[in-house]
Amino acid sequence: MTQPYVGRFAPSPTGPLHFGSLIAAVASYLEARTARGRWLLRIEDVDRPRAVAGAEDAILRTLDRFGFEWDGPVLRQSERDDVYEAALDALRRDGWVFDCACTRREIADSSLGRDGAPRYPGTCRTGLPAGRAARTVRLRTEPGQVLCFDDQVLGRLCEDVWREVGDFVLKRADGLFAYQLAVVVDDAASGVTDVVRGADLVDSTCRQLWLQRCLGLPEPRYAHLPVGTNREGAKLSKQTWAPALDDEQPGPALHAALDLLGQSPPAAMAGWPTTGIWAWAMAHWRLSEVPRLRSLVVPGTFCEAEV
Repeated sequence: MTQPYVGRFAPSPTGPLHFGSLIAAVASYLEARTARGRWLLRIEDVDRPRAVAGAEDAILRTLDRFGFEWDGPVLRQSERDDVYEAALDALRRDGWVFDCACTRREIADSSLGRDGAPRYPGTCRTGLPAGRAARTVRLRTEPGQVLCFDDQVLGRLCEDVWREVGDFVLKRADGLFAYQLAVVVDDAASGVTDVVRGADLVDSTCRQLWLQRCLGLPEPRYAHLPVGTNREGAKLSKQTWAPALDDEQPGPALHAALDLLGQSPPAAMAGWPTTGIWAWAMAHWRLSEVPRLRSLVVPGTFCEAEV
């Protein structure tokens, strides 16, 4: 029997919702609803120092004003340290993790992986150097394990995680759990079957597949959407002055998101009420029409705030 569809949207509370996040929200929501599935909302605040006071409330308010309806209570990563610690303990019992004393500076001159980050050289794999204390906890990778998945937008993608990344961090030097561990544990705990998110996260996917295998967890299906950028090609974010969505005028932003997602909405839709926009979107949504691109330039109205 086919498992019921469960999707999710997982914004980080580092500021108000902007157009780049809206693209992922719209696509993940429509995929879940057209599959008659559930759409969950998770606040990814595992990286506590980056969380901005009031941002979560602002995100929830914007989603509500834009007509999104999520299923069940909101999940917050900052409340789940005990769950992540239990997963780390299980990995340690099975020999999958080890303590590492290396600083970022010590591995900065290592060869670079495909994502441009230094590849961990394996310094502490067989034990901590004499006189050194553990700083992080890393997951072991294995040579020759090429991981592949069939992305529903980008097609078949493969990566040798050992060659491209090396053993990667699951618990940071500041004591916080890493994104990779939190997202894998949370998706499994929530029964997520399908992950629809921006292509800026595609390089994390094979790491997450490897971690899922080490933990004996199911692998969701993945779809990575084009990331919204400004005219200079920079991803929309708080750092690139992406403006907050206008809670009072959801129509133009929803129309623009559907257009960039390849759905060809009628021009007049920008002036429709949200109920009408969602009714049209539900009837016409096709993931197959989403452009097979890693990024797309978005209209200036939604990509650059006045400063």
